[in-house]
Amino acid sequence: MKLFTLLTAYLVFAFWTTTCQAEEPNVVIIYGDDVGWGDVGVYGSQLIPTPNIDRLAKQGLLFTDGHCTASTCTPSRFSMLTGIHGFRHGVRVLPPNAPMTIRPEMTTLPEIFQRAGYETAVIGKWHLGLGDGKTPVDWNGQVKPGPLEVGFDYSFLLPYTNDRVPCVYLENHRVVGLDPADPLHVGKLPEGVTATTYPDGKKDRSAMTYYPSSHGHNQSVINGIGRIGYQWGGQSALWDDETMADVFVEKSVDFIRRQKKDKPFFLFFSSQDIHVPRTPHPRFQGKTELGFRGDAMVQLDWATGQIMDALKQYGFAENTLVVFSSDNGPVYDDGYEDGTKVRTSSAEVDNGHDGSGPYRGGKYQIYEGGTRVPFIIRWPEKIQPGKSDALVSQIDFLASFAALVGVELKSQEGIDSRNFLPAFLGKDPQGADFILEESGRALAVREGDWKFIEPATRNQRRKTKKNRQKKTKAKAKQVSPKSQLYDLGEDQSEQNDVANSHPERTSELKGLLQRIKQPQGIRQMKRP
Repeated sequence: MKLFTLLTAYLVFAFWTTTCQAEEPNVVIIYGDDVGWGDVGVYGSQLIPTPNIDRLAKQGLLFTDGHCTASTCTPSRFSMLTGIHGFRHGVRVLPPNAPMTIRPEMTTLPEIFQRAGYETAVIGKWHLGLGDGKTPVDWNGQVKPGPLEVGFDYSFLLPYTNDRVPCVYLENHRVVGLDPADPLHVGKLPEGVTATTYPDGKKDRSAMTYYPSSHGHNQSVINGIGRIGYQWGGQSALWDDETMADVFVEKSVDFIRRQKKDKPFFLFFSSQDIHVPRTPHPRFQGKTELGFRGDAMVQLDWATGQIMDALKQYGFAENTLVVFSSDNGPVYDDGYEDGTKVRTSSAEVDNGHDGSGPYRGGKYQIYEGGTRVPFIIRWPEKIQPGKSDALVSQIDFLASFAALVGVELKSQEGIDSRNFLPAFLGKDPQGADFILEESGRALAVREGDWKFIEPATRNQRRKTKKNRQKKTKAKAKQVSPKSQLYDLGEDQSEQNDVANSHPERTSELKGLLQRIKQPQGIRQMKRP
């Protein structure tokens, strides 16, 4: 009788565990690259059709004040995946061959999902570094540590960015399709090694046949496009720029197809669109009046639709929480003469299209256009469709999703991530009391409608001047040697600095920013 009772209890527990696991939502993050607030139809875009993203928004919750953490990609991705602001570890945009910014001992978002029994995958752009930095990355052997060492069960990567070498795909620990007879090297070719050579765009601009570089993307020329950095060999493994979106979608759909109903999954679909070089597939070219930038956005919308269709086809649509967002705000000319009109002021936009919407700035800039991005969450079983003005940030995914799946964070894990799950699910209209925004070494803090930007350092001002002298207007940060304060409730485009007329508010937010900088992190921070 006792044995029967124990057996019955065990079966009930097993059934309860399986049922609870089945009820946990799958989570898919669809992450655009350089997609601005105004690049999506539901956020006001008139010249770029985005029917799939718009449909996602109509079925979910559209955030009007949703933010990435930084106005450039590497620190934004680092912060979203670790719950730690990039400035604490000096995380900046990485060059080719840079080591991993996420150390294997750090707790990550995919690791949180793994603890809860999820299958995890990252497909697309990585740009968080590879290798340990102690020894050179062995591109001809096992490339590690990488995503598999920080919480992902499967990875299929664009290793850095599509404007940087190496121009190959990396699946788990190995380069895809690499011929050992033509070894791959990044940087300097070792003495005595024979490998395919590529034109040097600095010496031969005519080699850039797809379109020429406007600035800085003129080293190894691969597929007729100048890149940052030098690559040698690996010709058999080269990607095709125009089919990159197709490849990432195919890998993502295949990952979804392989999943089982009794085991939840987390997919980080990290698109290369609409980052430069913009090379939309020919079937998308000419779909907008905005050249390759607009067409690449149409391609990203298509990719979003393909993933949503796959979730429906394989029976996961209702119980999958889908996030659509971006790593930073928009940029126009970012290294290539691809037909995109350069935005040089708030009055001059790309053929009538402003990717920042009503907000000032964009990529590389500390103003709202740098971090206020499209931010949509859909979960049919739990989220009522609508619009939210809550202040939310991607850095809070780690703590919020940990709460969602029942994982308790230790004090040293994700130290800047806080649990705002009610806001993400549409139950809290306020969201965060404050958030931090980064742009290079510049920091700003938002508290309600107030935004404080700390004074730029002398080094920041010198770099800005240097960028302007190079005429890289898209990269010139609009920095100031003094504190700036904006009331976004009255001045959403940050045109009227009111720091002098509100000295007490300026002082309060300056103090808040100083407390945020303390090493214990935001989650443990005590407010006065």
